[in-house]
Amino acid sequence: LACYTGAFRRDRHLSGKYLLSARRLCVMQILPGWASHLTGHTMTIAQQKVVTIHYKVTDVASGEVIDSSEGGAPMTYLHGAQNIIPGLEAALEGKQTGDEFEVTVAPEDAYGEYSDERIQKVPHAAFEGVESVEPGMAFTAQTEHGPVNLIVTEVDEAEVTVDANHPLSGKSLAFSVKVDSIRDASEEELAHGHVHGEGGHQH
Repeated sequence: LACYTGAFRRDRHLSGKYLLSARRLCVMQILPGWASHLTGHTMTIAQQKVVTIHYKVTDVASGEVIDSSEGGAPMTYLHGAQNIIPGLEAALEGKQTGDEFEVTVAPEDAYGEYSDERIQKVPHAAFEGVESVEPGMAFTAQTEHGPVNLIVTEVDEAEVTVDANHPLSGKSLAFSVKVDSIRDASEEELAHGHVHGEGGHQH
């Protein structure tokens, strides 16, 4: 807030809001970053926002805690860029900083239904360069539709059984979430489809 003594006169070089008290002119310059605070506007989660959340996810059927940010760093993602599962992203839409909620996400809106068709038997020769293939080992296969993650489930003398289902496929997941922060995404983040800097990708 800057004040000037003298007759009130609108100057084309001055910008902002003019306040006149007697013969004293006060010019309030509202900076872009303060606009939301002065108007009472609160940013909400929407497309092209970078969102940071604390979370806990539990397997509904077993009650097992699968993952949690408790005692660690929160998760940061770019809303609308398919960085997280659809069901959780839909539940976050419209939320504000400080909001806490719980949501149960069905398999079709999480990691998909389990499919027997995604289980295959492949020859040992497919694992060229791997000295010993054992159940539980994870591999990435390059296919015509892009990379596919595989888990070895069984090994015999002739073949190796691999499962391309996500480990959480077929599971309903219960999320407890608290929104930590929301900001606008940068042009670079929008172009790359993910968050940069702390909590995101490091280039």
